[in-house]
Amino acid sequence: MVDPALNEDQRDALQEVANMAMGQAATRLSKLLGTFIELSVPRVRVVGVAQASQALREMTGITDAVTAVRQGFRSDIKGEAIVLCKSGSVDQLCALVDDPYTKSTYETTTRTELIFDVATVLMGACVSCILEQLGRAPIFSPPGMLGLELALDDVFQPAMLAWKTALLLEVNFALEDHSFRAHLVMLMAEDAIQHLRDALDALLSSL
Repeated sequence: MVDPALNEDQRDALQEVANMAMGQAATRLSKLLGTFIELSVPRVRVVGVAQASQALREMTGITDAVTAVRQGFRSDIKGEAIVLCKSGSVDQLCALVDDPYTKSTYETTTRTELIFDVATVLMGACVSCILEQLGRAPIFSPPGMLGLELALDDVFQPAMLAWKTALLLEVNFALEDHSFRAHLVMLMAEDAIQHLRDALDALLSSL
């Protein structure tokens, strides 16, 4: 079996590509919410799917129930993008949304629709930018709400996933002066990781 891990150069390149993608996503989210967005340093880990929940607890610090939105993407590099946030912090996000937002086309926005909007902005911008920088044009499946009060173990159920090893790319976005934080996680299985490694090597050789 091919080792799914990234070498140091590949990991650094992926983190740099993710940094650029985060900037684009933060710009779009800032326009949506009318507030400054603080960004984290991207983190990358390759883990067994059975360890994905524990790895994400360590990466995100989340132990509470989460709200989760999921969207699949594919090219030769395919996987899932998932946005997580602590369920208890969603009300703070809703409180931030003031009159200019609620009186616009989002007049009937509900609590669920708002977090769905935030998640789809993050997933679309981040995933598109990352794959486009690697010379890919991703195709997205329709996003879906996984749930409003989930444990991480319920988000990542090994028995429901078709792979044994996954690459986790985690970035997070915080609202300035607020505790709300959204974590975007990209999961890619073994075959996609190999294509990702090839794309990163091609990017590095072009520099």
